[in-house]
Amino acid sequence: MGTADSPDGATRDLYANRGFLGRVGFGTRPAILVIDFILGFTDTTSPLASDFDAEIAATRQLIDAARTVGAPVYFTTTAYDAECREAGVFVEKVPSLRWLIRGSRWVELDPRLGRRPDDVLIEKQFASAFFGTPLAALLNAQSIDTVVIAGATTSGCVRASAVDSLQYGFRTIVPRECVGDRAIGPHEANLLDIDGKYGDVVGVADAVAALSGSR
Repeated sequence: MGTADSPDGATRDLYANRGFLGRVGFGTRPAILVIDFILGFTDTTSPLASDFDAEIAATRQLIDAARTVGAPVYFTTTAYDAECREAGVFVEKVPSLRWLIRGSRWVELDPRLGRRPDDVLIEKQFASAFFGTPLAALLNAQSIDTVVIAGATTSGCVRASAVDSLQYGFRTIVPRECVGDRAIGPHEANLLDIDGKYGDVVGVADAVAALSGSR
């Protein structure tokens, strides 16, 4: 959080004065949504990747807390056909998406997350975990009212998913230690904007505590 005289703090003050930065809080039926912590984004030999070791460790803490109360955990991966026809114009904008070919190791979840066989894994082709996928229907089928988002990247798939999560009617929570980006500027700017308009950005300790009290 920025101080009142920092650029971040000044923006928060502006948002607050204009009626942004409200709180949605946790509901009673949370789910964890882990976005694209796949090897293509976490193994630094990939051009799409960054060092997300700390974020993965924090996300594992979040997942473990969800397990203790029986909250479902959803994962996403991004994958394309060999010619990347499914990516459309997206691959023209981000040519390195061509690494994410279905069946390659790059689209596999980072094993440190500890996915279980009964955890839902959703394949997507674009930024939002909701766009062109059954995610909203699956969440509604389980009467989920709160989506806790982790993953990468803050300025891309996390932000897009947070916007859609709100638009589909879910209380949206983003633990700041559980999301990451390739550069600090986009990361911090998008956390502030998510917090201002789309969901609550909280500490992972607060998210774990809320999960523990949700059942």
